[in-house]
Amino acid sequence: MTYSAGYGDPESGAPATAWRDGWPVYDRSGTVCVIGAGPSGLTAMKNLKEQGFGVDCYERDTSVGGAWNWRHDRSPVYASTHLISSKPFSQFPDFPMPDSWPDYPKHTQVLEYLDHYADHFDLKPHIWFGTEVVKVEPAEGERWDVTTRSTGGYGGERIHRYAAVVIANGHNWSPKRPEYEGLEDFKGEVIHAAQFKDPAQLRNKKVLVVGAGNTGCDIAVEAAQQAARCWHSTRRGYWYTPKYTLGRPADQVNDLMLWLKLPLRARQFLAHRTLKSTVGDLTRFGLPQPDHKIYETHTIVNSQLVYYLGHGAIAPVPDVARFHRHSVELKGGEVIEPDLVVLATGYHPTFEFIDGNLLGVDAQGRPRLAMHAFPKRQPTLAVAGLLQPDSGLFPLVHWQMVAFARMLRVREASPAKAVAVQRKLEADLDRRWTTAKVKDSTRHWFEISHTTYLKAIQRLLDELSLEGAK
Repeated sequence: MTYSAGYGDPESGAPATAWRDGWPVYDRSGTVCVIGAGPSGLTAMKNLKEQGFGVDCYERDTSVGGAWNWRHDRSPVYASTHLISSKPFSQFPDFPMPDSWPDYPKHTQVLEYLDHYADHFDLKPHIWFGTEVVKVEPAEGERWDVTTRSTGGYGGERIHRYAAVVIANGHNWSPKRPEYEGLEDFKGEVIHAAQFKDPAQLRNKKVLVVGAGNTGCDIAVEAAQQAARCWHSTRRGYWYTPKYTLGRPADQVNDLMLWLKLPLRARQFLAHRTLKSTVGDLTRFGLPQPDHKIYETHTIVNSQLVYYLGHGAIAPVPDVARFHRHSVELKGGEVIEPDLVVLATGYHPTFEFIDGNLLGVDAQGRPRLAMHAFPKRQPTLAVAGLLQPDSGLFPLVHWQMVAFARMLRVREASPAKAVAVQRKLEADLDRRWTTAKVKDSTRHWFEISHTTYLKAIQRLLDELSLEGAK
């Protein structure tokens, strides 16, 4: 089919007003493109709509929910997944979870919640389901050309021009797979945690779980109940916290200490004393001693791991040294013979549809963003939800997107103020939003304290006020 300027997109109705690489570009005028209909994408849409912007959202799957759609191929969620942040710190500020729900809702409840959120704020009519973003490229006037195509294999690619773009594709879908000597010759089964969906996958097998994050610990607990034997391999020592402390969800107790403005050292002292009296010294089970203080890495929230360690159902072992055809050699020389190896080794943040230079991506694949959200010299581009907080994520992304929507509105109403705010943001480009000395690793570089981050968002919103602006 041939196109001429002025020819309308048969689906969106937008006119073709330009060309790019021989393809028509359909102008969506002042509309904002949101990539992904998971929690971050949904709250981006909602807050952009409230500021009066038109919104087009592209979602590669067939329904809302993103990572919480556990049956979809990119979801890291498994059958037993629950929130590790309690309900008050997990819900959006303007859409509370039901009072009847438990402190830590199950993943099916979270998906239900997101679906109701999308209905309540009338977001679904703005979502193009079964459509993936292939490319995002700068266009004239600080706008963006977004190339999309159907995931169903029908139709060609389309290019639409948008006033701004929000990248909300999540950061827990591109598996990080370590390289081990001999792995390619190993005759046992090896999967990444992203492929783990149901405890039946572990049943009656000898299982080695590699990785001490929350996912690795959850899978080790599942293996303790289902597998013939479970080894749990960890590289370093971590702090393992129960889900309840002093009769309350642990994150609520931590938030109380922050509300009381206790300094970091005092909070670390109290946390260490509490863990000593509740969890105890886990080195007696064979776990490594942490080489850092609590809050300097992402704590592991799991009340069952210690239980199964104490009952001998989980055997802690060191890091993997190498694989052999029918066995795994551990650092220290021990050799074990697992049937199944589960690599709970995390995920890479991946933005395959945009030039990494636009996000300041470094050699390790980490984007360099102000407040982990706003790229340098790209005032109409934002990344939503690229945070690892000590609390729930949803409220933080909500306020991120409130700020971005207001930034876009201020650009129209007071360009000089918008430029000043952008420059101030970029001055804090390398700031870490926590007072703890967080480990420099691929897992912890975007670790934040939720109170520190929210205070920064509030200052940004104050600066974006249009009162007295010219």
